[in-house]
Amino acid sequence: MLELRDYAMITVGMLSYCIGWTIFLLPNNIATGGVAGVSSILFWATGFPAQLSYFIINLVLLIIALRILGWKFCVKTVYAVIVLSLSSAIAASIYHEHWLSNEPFMAAIIGSVFCGCGVGLGLANNGSTGGTDIIAAIINKYRDISLGHVIMFCDIFIISSSYLVLRDFERVIYGYVVLYVTAFCIDWVIHTMRSSVQFFIISEKYMEIGQRINREPQRGCTVINAQGFYSGRDVKMLFVLAKRRQSDMIFRLINEVDPQAFVSQSAVIGVYGEGFDHFKVKRGSTKGVKKE
Repeated sequence: MLELRDYAMITVGMLSYCIGWTIFLLPNNIATGGVAGVSSILFWATGFPAQLSYFIINLVLLIIALRILGWKFCVKTVYAVIVLSLSSAIAASIYHEHWLSNEPFMAAIIGSVFCGCGVGLGLANNGSTGGTDIIAAIINKYRDISLGHVIMFCDIFIISSSYLVLRDFERVIYGYVVLYVTAFCIDWVIHTMRSSVQFFIISEKYMEIGQRINREPQRGCTVINAQGFYSGRDVKMLFVLAKRRQSDMIFRLINEVDPQAFVSQSAVIGVYGEGFDHFKVKRGSTKGVKKE
């Protein structure tokens, strides 16, 4: 079920990227980053279809990334690349209007929002649009570095090189705007989708609530022995960590089991372990520590 949800969200993300790139950026000669940016430059310089060069370059990068990121990431990324390539090719063959040709700055903003949200949805669901996203995913696997910032630094050279073809500094500046807005949207989407919350639940029906949480949002629960300070009565308290998007479901099932339950919810900065993020520790961080 979770796998199907991942593929559905990746599809939505790629369609969003397709709209931003094919409708707003490419027709207005505004460069973007990554393989899409390289493909755009090749298209402007030679007329070679951008969707085809995008697919070929990504195929090579995916072969290189296979051993590092594993089959799970690469299969979903291959799926994302195929969806984006096909949808972009279809959009390019159907769409012949030139929107916002007299307002390139607006085209840059709208296109970058679509692209950034699309990339963010892909990365948050264990896939990507390929290209510099693959490089960012490799670095993020070992270091706790912002995905958006990694992609931004990788793409600066691509955006700048568009001047060699377009011969227009104004379009290059619009490309930098696209780069910044895209990075911001990527971080915002990933932070929103990966953010976690914790619950403390006090209820006499803690067993039933815990079983429902295990079964429906499929989250673990920890039972803590507690004591009311004022009443002196022993109580059982559930400690639950979950994704923010699962909060409504957890509140709903608690209300169904025990509307009188006492519940505390709070946001957490990071959760690491099974079902959440992996530890990102710098190598050699224990170097120089004196052992007793």
